[in-house]
Amino acid sequence: MAVRKSGPLDAMVGAKIRIFRINRGMSQTALAERIGVSFQQVQKYEKGANRVGASRLSQIASVLGIAVGELFESPLEKIAASNSPVHLLAEPGALRVLKAYLRTNSRVRLAIARLLESIADQKPTVQKAVVQKSIVQKSMTKASVARLDAASRDERSSSRVRT
Repeated sequence: MAVRKSGPLDAMVGAKIRIFRINRGMSQTALAERIGVSFQQVQKYEKGANRVGASRLSQIASVLGIAVGELFESPLEKIAASNSPVHLLAEPGALRVLKAYLRTNSRVRLAIARLLESIADQKPTVQKAVVQKSIVQKSMTKASVARLDAASRDERSSSRVRT
């Protein structure tokens, strides 16, 4: 018997399942319960590690309220292209960021794009990042202690005025 391996089409279908599921606000567990599998199986479908059979694909489409055909890209598009919109939207948090982005005006959108590009272009060394984090934590701690001390002094001085 021939071994069936998942391929790029399976990964693309899985990515689409993930996009539609997240867009519907549905957890992997909820989808899994509705189609009769474990949430781990849904994870494997979404990552393209396991193939989705035709009847299961039909169940998933039904639960997500879409046609089975919506889970497939047109043959003209490159299936394995890592920068395709489908694969980009399958990244954790990508759809959430995009939805928030759409609620802003054009000036804010431009600023967001520039900010993200500048962050993405930075490649701090691990040691530098650890040192920066340590400095930030220490300064935040000192600032917090100073605020607490000031609040405590203010409270004591206001209680003396009342008596």
